[in-house]
Amino acid sequence: MLKKVVLVLSAIAAILYVAFCGALHAYQDSLIYHPVPAAAGTPQTVMVMPADGVEIHVSVRPHAGPDAMIYFGGNAEDVSRDLAGFAQAFPDKALYLMHYRSYGGSTGVPSEEALQRDALALFDRVQQEHSRIAVVGRSLGTGIAVRLAARRPVARLVLVTPYDSLLGLAAALYPYVPVSLLLRDPYDSGSYAAKVKAPTLFIVAEHDAVVPRESTERLFARFDKGHASWVLLKGTDHITVTDSPEYFATLASGL
Repeated sequence: MLKKVVLVLSAIAAILYVAFCGALHAYQDSLIYHPVPAAAGTPQTVMVMPADGVEIHVSVRPHAGPDAMIYFGGNAEDVSRDLAGFAQAFPDKALYLMHYRSYGGSTGVPSEEALQRDALALFDRVQQEHSRIAVVGRSLGTGIAVRLAARRPVARLVLVTPYDSLLGLAAALYPYVPVSLLLRDPYDSGSYAAKVKAPTLFIVAEHDAVVPRESTERLFARFDKGHASWVLLKGTDHITVTDSPEYFATLASGL
């Protein structure tokens, strides 16, 4: 009798485990991407860029001259809100803040490969008018920024709360789940880091509960020696890092 109970419980546990893995696989996009509408923007501050049959919206502050900055935000970030702060901090740079697919008026469905294509297309478009392009990525956007910098002549790269790979973060969060078999968008920044030749600055939150310090350190170690530097903003976490009074000054030091 006991043996039968054990077999039944084992079968139930196996079914629940498979169902949990299936749910993670089916709903993984909703765990990675959290589209938000644009809260700010006018025809003068929004550029619409066609890409693969969709429209990508980019919050912009035009500025003549060689210097430009491209920004890739976090997974739940409305980058239109960042435009005013960047414009004040960097009056001599043209600014391009990309709204991911399904974010801020952009159409289409986000995925790592789609967002990477959009990033390359945006860089190539900006390069037609500006010869020195700095790239800034925050959180999820650091994965896009690193891969872009490995494939294009980026002048400077700044990574705010970066991770080594999304796969690694997921594996730590779900240690008993075969995430390597389930995850479609691994965002493996570490595999591209050595190809980045631009001077790179890491801006790290002291109390980051989303990206463990070990993940950031692993990414840092993958850059060629001397290519990357590190600044820790004390008293900040993953969300409040940009509220630090030292944030824009630190950001400027990397650009």
